[in-house]
Amino acid sequence: MNFQIVILWSDICVALLLAGAVAAAWFSAHRPLLRAAWAKVGASRPGMAAATILVFFVLVGLLDSLHYRLRLEDTRDGQAVYSVEVLSLLDALATPLRERVEKTYSAPFATHSYAKETVEIEGGDGQKRQLRDFPRLTYGGAHLQEDADGNPVGRATDVAVRLLPAFAAALCVWAAAAAGLVYALVRRRSSRMPSPTMPSVAVSPRTVWREIWQGKTAFAWNAVLAAFGALLLFLLPLFFLCVDYHVFGTDKVGIDVFYQVLKSIRTALVIGLVATLVTMPLALVLGLLAGYFRGWIDDLVQYLYTTLNSIPGVLLVAASILMMQVVIDTHPQWFATAAERADLRLLALCFILGLTSWTSLCRLLRGEVLKLRELEYIQAAQAFGVSSWRILARHLAPNLMHIIVITLVMDFSSLVLAEAVLSYIGIGVDPLMISFGTMIDNARMELSRDPVVWWSLSAAFVFMLALVLSANLLADAVRDAFDPRLIR
Repeated sequence: MNFQIVILWSDICVALLLAGAVAAAWFSAHRPLLRAAWAKVGASRPGMAAATILVFFVLVGLLDSLHYRLRLEDTRDGQAVYSVEVLSLLDALATPLRERVEKTYSAPFATHSYAKETVEIEGGDGQKRQLRDFPRLTYGGAHLQEDADGNPVGRATDVAVRLLPAFAAALCVWAAAAAGLVYALVRRRSSRMPSPTMPSVAVSPRTVWREIWQGKTAFAWNAVLAAFGALLLFLLPLFFLCVDYHVFGTDKVGIDVFYQVLKSIRTALVIGLVATLVTMPLALVLGLLAGYFRGWIDDLVQYLYTTLNSIPGVLLVAASILMMQVVIDTHPQWFATAAERADLRLLALCFILGLTSWTSLCRLLRGEVLKLRELEYIQAAQAFGVSSWRILARHLAPNLMHIIVITLVMDFSSLVLAEAVLSYIGIGVDPLMISFGTMIDNARMELSRDPVVWWSLSAAFVFMLALVLSANLLADAVRDAFDPRLIR
């Protein structure tokens, strides 16, 4: 084989999360109440539009979670030697972005560097002269012809010519997806068995199309199609243009910012999801125990989260990360590559954030259990001799799921933002790992220069805003569907 598969600890976490999502979907499909609640989520237009955008982020994260090492030409004692650089499937697909490295900063769609250098030009007398000028980029706009003064010719026209087929491709893909959806809905309705009270009626594609855009379908397909079309109109032009241009510019060392943004998505997803799943068991178990049993158990749980809340969160996370970094630095033999070292620090950050952010959910669940335990159905179960653990598992925990789901989805957004803040102050992910926080940290010193280098910060801000806003909109739809008070 020309490559060696590499499985990082975070890749295992991503695989477990994917398996858990599939298992949860199967479990919900076989429970009428859960199926009805998720059907209400599917009927929410903002929620489904946000879910469509989140699917794009998840696909990018999954592509970036399949790692491998390339095989080198040299061999040692008949054994294959592999590169120390760990790549992913996303890196393979984005090879032009990854390999086209400039010297330093360049603005979006620029053809010349953003910083002046000493260049040599040949004068009219045949002798070379040195002057300070903006040199031509090695890759950005290199296909454009130059005029007598060395300036590129026809850049605006070239960009416009490339945008037209990009928009045409986006329209074709969207039309094919819409046609496939209409065909599937028509087939689904036609395959239903007729009954004596409701005979089969032929459904035309035009009728289904009209129902989709009038919002008469049970699922918000119109929101999905609208969000999918907006994604295509935004992404396909970027993909068409990034082949010959740096669409978001380059950073201080000349790396394409669009490539950095794509690599940052996986880091944000891993931190948000893994840290959230660390938070849930602690908050659920301790909140249930404290609210139901009360007494000394309640006092102990309250003492734990009160003490933890009294410590400044940033200082606690910083101290934990620094101690973990000492362990990593003193055991270099644990890691075969730099990617494994950075991955362990990423997982340490996830667990530390999860262990320090369970207190608010635990307090909320404790208060809800204190109220629920006084209701008639809990007292009836106690009167019939049902064990306390069965009451916790069968009667209390299911009635807390709406609180858990909405809190966890909201915590996902806050944890993504927390990583950006922690990396900004230097205690987040490993500096070798690309994330939204490291992008912002690298760009912060350039905001004071003249002219300002604004594109790295802007690109990180836009994509992080899209991720967090989509998660919040989906959380609102889930809250509206699962909250029993809103159902009544």
